[in-house]
Amino acid sequence: MSKVPLVLLLTVLLSLALPASAGEACVILLHGLGRSDGSMEKLAEAIHEAGYDTINVDYPSTEYPIETLAGRAIAPALDRCGSAAEINFVTHSMGGILVRQYLSRVPIENLGRVVMLGPPNNGSEVVDRLGDFPGFHFVLGDAGLQLGTGPMSIPNRLGAANFDVGIIAGTRSINPVLSQMIPATDDGKVSVQSTRLEGMRDHISMPVTHVFMMKSDAVIAQVIHYLRHGSFRRQETPLEQGPARTKLN
Repeated sequence: MSKVPLVLLLTVLLSLALPASAGEACVILLHGLGRSDGSMEKLAEAIHEAGYDTINVDYPSTEYPIETLAGRAIAPALDRCGSAAEINFVTHSMGGILVRQYLSRVPIENLGRVVMLGPPNNGSEVVDRLGDFPGFHFVLGDAGLQLGTGPMSIPNRLGAANFDVGIIAGTRSINPVLSQMIPATDDGKVSVQSTRLEGMRDHISMPVTHVFMMKSDAVIAQVIHYLRHGSFRRQETPLEQGPARTKLN
């Protein structure tokens, strides 16, 4: 084997484990329950092209309760961000609850902004209805049972946000059976109302589904807009186009 390809391979492998450069804004991405980092890949690439260092976390979402998952997913990602000037989070579904859980126990001094996509911030009625069904715990684990609206609900125990957070809710569903369990406009898993969180800085509803919202070009553009400006784009504000390395305000 030629030495050149081997050197290149080692360089690539080492770069994947290196922390973010000092002075840069680091964005940690957290997928939802039963998903993987692959579901956030398109979003992570777009955020990186917009000028941010990105850490797309893969974590065993169905193997542990939320309290355990929060530390296992976030602490190593923070180490990978290294001495970045700012730490930001972009999450889908339960990923947002992990951030709330972690921040309720561990402050991040250089925390920047958090963008949550379809978070069950007040739990989901789907879990209330299906949690006792045979196979639910086997498939979705302890964390799945903790995302309801009842006594076991972790989201409802965590309280208001004391950090800068913007939330995107979906209003379309590809699962009419689950939507019938939710007594309000929903994305197929979570109602728009349930995504809301006391203390949030901004909230916007978009015609996307829970399962695919993180892959929507319009959602991705709104995520980057929030990271840059601390607000979502309304009709009178044009979305920025193309990559740009911009420090957060």
